[in-house]
Amino acid sequence: MDKTIEILKALSDKTRLRLFMSLYEEELCVCQLTDLFELAMSTISKHMSILKHAGLVSCTKKGRWVFYKMINEIENNENRRIGSLIVEKLKNEDQILLDRKKLHEMKCSI
Repeated sequence: MDKTIEILKALSDKTRLRLFMSLYEEELCVCQLTDLFELAMSTISKHMSILKHAGLVSCTKKGRWVFYKMINEIENNENRRIGSLIVEKLKNEDQILLDRKKLHEMKCSI
């Protein structure tokens, strides 16, 4: 039950929820998340740390870049269902679609 509460607390913040949802299709680096959300790198890193501690995302370091991705193998079936439910419920929400569009535009402009 404690792990479920930790996951729900991590996703109770709108910014963290949007960050979590931005990773459901692909891995992103902190610099991309910083540009996408127009927040300081330290703010993004703090939010990602909370999501990582809850077991929702993982990170890998490639050179000087830190990349985050959504964890598909959440600790147990109950928590996996929570993560899947969140993704299914929100993937077509207006704000999430706007974030995806902005990310796509950012990638195309490079």
